[in-house]
Amino acid sequence: MAEEGGAWFAVRALSHRNYRLFFAGQSISLIGTWLTRIATSWLVYRLTGSAVLLGVIGFCGLVPTFVLAPIAGVFVDRHSRHRVIVVTQVLSMLQSFALAALALTKVITVAEIAALQLLQGAINAFDTPARQAFVVEMVEDRGDLPNAIALNSSMFNGARLLGPSIGGVLIALIGEGGCFLVDGFSYVAVIASLLLMTVRPAAPAGERKHVLHELREGFRYASGSTPIRSMLLLLSVVSLVGMPYTVLMPVMASERLHGGAHTLGFLMAAVGLGALYGAVRLATRRTVLGLGRTIVVTAATFGATLAIFAASRALWLSLPLLVVVGFSMMTQTASTNTILQTILEERMRGRVMAFYTMAVMGTAPFGALIAGALAARVGAPWTIAGGGLLCLLAAGRFGMQLPALRREIRPIYQKLGILPEVAQGLQKAQEVPTAPAA
Repeated sequence: MAEEGGAWFAVRALSHRNYRLFFAGQSISLIGTWLTRIATSWLVYRLTGSAVLLGVIGFCGLVPTFVLAPIAGVFVDRHSRHRVIVVTQVLSMLQSFALAALALTKVITVAEIAALQLLQGAINAFDTPARQAFVVEMVEDRGDLPNAIALNSSMFNGARLLGPSIGGVLIALIGEGGCFLVDGFSYVAVIASLLLMTVRPAAPAGERKHVLHELREGFRYASGSTPIRSMLLLLSVVSLVGMPYTVLMPVMASERLHGGAHTLGFLMAAVGLGALYGAVRLATRRTVLGLGRTIVVTAATFGATLAIFAASRALWLSLPLLVVVGFSMMTQTASTNTILQTILEERMRGRVMAFYTMAVMGTAPFGALIAGALAARVGAPWTIAGGGLLCLLAAGRFGMQLPALRREIRPIYQKLGILPEVAQGLQKAQEVPTAPAA
């Protein structure tokens, strides 16, 4: 491959029209999504002052993914991923408008927030695996797939950086309801981008079997592959015990750092800044080789830094720590996504990405519920620190398995022509002089 300019190489997936449209529309929509996330957390804490209820609301928003994602994966493998995403984005827009109407009329209750969070969680159960699997269709050149995944992460975390920062200001200016309204209108951008795409008809899915049969087939495929199983298990542990720190952020901002909504915005923006930097770093990578070690290092760094953040009482120390937390979290998640999308079979893509969604988002509600209950008993700092240490232990366990995982993935990389020594070996074989005739 000829060397390309570094800047263009980092965004090469944007050369594909469909992905370019998606990137533009989703970038706008995701900022609105983060406005709603921070506004919801602040609204619940303002109404109740309860860490337990923060955990309950977090549970409601994510538990449908755990329950529905496996079935959603089968659905995504059967139907047009493009059409699925259009429907889920329209439903998400309506959910945001409903939240805005209740908040702006000042009749909203925690029960109504919980119900709407359950609805959004059910929508996300279908939307997330569909979007993950649809990346392959938007980017025709498989060589640009890792870059597209990294750009997706940069888009998500750029929104994580801007959304909370804007949200902290907008909550003070127009209230939580205003943030929900802005989010609702932001969905217009991504819906328009999807409708402007030129999408080729999906290939016939083959003979359909019973949903449960196809679900079992996907589970056997994922669990039978040691690399897929190990990566998903590590993600599940980190999501269960580490990621609930985000649910407890309002408590840390208010009680530990003695701040308000703007402090919460700064903390979440620091996470976004680190995650965005991690995404940019990944976007400049030219190969998936070495990502296994990256997963180990970033999972361990995430856990260790989270434990240190839990002990911090100063904003000036908390912010840089959260930058590292965001960098580590995003890099581990995106690296896992990249390896999975590279090695899995196309016919299983929707189902495996549904299991990936369960690992990232599906276990989080149980973690949020446990974290909320623990924080009420031992405090948010101890809860966050304990989760960080457990992440560190899980990373160590995965690191011990890494040599065996590499041996199993190597034949797949060889088949795909990813390993450089394969190409070099072929070249040397061609250069070997033939023996002179006797």
